[in-house]
Amino acid sequence: MPTITWFDIPAKDTGRAKAFYKTLFGWEASPHPVDFAEEFFLFSTGEQGVPGGEILKRRDEGDGITVYISVPSVETWLEKVRKAGGQIITRKTAMPGMGFFAICRDTEGNRFGLWEYDPGAAP
Repeated sequence: MPTITWFDIPAKDTGRAKAFYKTLFGWEASPHPVDFAEEFFLFSTGEQGVPGGEILKRRDEGDGITVYISVPSVETWLEKVRKAGGQIITRKTAMPGMGFFAICRDTEGNRFGLWEYDPGAAP
């Protein structure tokens, strides 16, 4: 069954957001190992089996937290999103050596991501 595997927290001030989540929950943030030429910081919740996430620079004031749901095939689930009345925002995209993701919008306007783990992923 698909489960939440990751989440993104957009922030106007990533330093302030890192400090907030560290103070509130004790989460430590570290720079993302892939150079995206943007501010991305990874953090772990510290609990076994609980997803980690990242803090990234907010691109749009309407951006909220995005959860990523692990699925066996992003392509298959994108078709399911369409059939269920959802919208595709970002098509299947490779994260080299990690997997593939896509960003969607549900029927209520909420963003969510699909994640397919694949260490052989290439652009």
